[in-house]
Amino acid sequence: MLKNRYLIVLFAFMLLVLSACGNSDTKDAVAKDKKTPPTEMILATTTSTQDSGLLDVLIPMFEKQNNVKVKTIAVGTGQALEMGTKGEADALLVHAPAAEKAVVDAGDAINYKRVMYNDFILVGPKENPAGVSGDDVTAAFKKLAEAKATFISRGDDSGTNKKELGIWTLANMKPAGDWYVSTGQGMGQTLQVAAEKKGYVLTDRATWLAQEKNLDTLKIVVEGGKDLMNIYHVMQVNPEKHDKINSKDAEKFVEFMVDSKTQDVIEEFGKKDYGQSLFYKYTE
Repeated sequence: MLKNRYLIVLFAFMLLVLSACGNSDTKDAVAKDKKTPPTEMILATTTSTQDSGLLDVLIPMFEKQNNVKVKTIAVGTGQALEMGTKGEADALLVHAPAAEKAVVDAGDAINYKRVMYNDFILVGPKENPAGVSGDDVTAAFKKLAEAKATFISRGDDSGTNKKELGIWTLANMKPAGDWYVSTGQGMGQTLQVAAEKKGYVLTDRATWLAQEKNLDTLKIVVEGGKDLMNIYHVMQVNPEKHDKINSKDAEKFVEFMVDSKTQDVIEEFGKKDYGQSLFYKYTE
């Protein structure tokens, strides 16, 4: 009889232990289900990284790996850099080396790293009324100005706009007149205007390849010059100079962009759809 009571008590005790373990496992499972809310980071970048579709691949990767929600603001490089100097963004991804260096030298940005490159190309009407060709973009600009051929400029202080203005300077020319049209828009919209007006326009190759199918009146007329290389850098805004900067995630983003796995993704991007890379890895 005592033995039976002992067994009953032992059995009841085991049930209590198992029940407690079950409750503990349930609590652990519930805790795991309650994920930590993601932090938020602002990325100011050039329109080419957005219009090409590259960020549609990279940003979800970064967000998943780091539990971060990225707010991307795609503007001209000049505007993106200005956001950095005002402390209105956490990280910058841009493509105007001279302007970038000024921001870094002023102490507004740190952790400045080279990421990738592609190139600029001159696109024009398929009829090519100005007859420009080859790889000498400065000579082509001179010819366009002499012919007063319709030229479409972004006019937005972007990296591409800075490059275009630099070429005009090398050509010793200041474009003006009805033939020179400034859109004040991003690369995608400016290409559309060029297609409608059958004008010439300087563009990055990535945006051109991504939108070429919608630009049936245009073609590449000048490409391949050594001075047409288009280099992109990433950096974080200096938290010691600007309040409310998410420096932790900004630093993670810089390291993510130069990581070998990300670099491989960058170089593979576009190959399947366009037969060539839209960007090439280019870390230091």
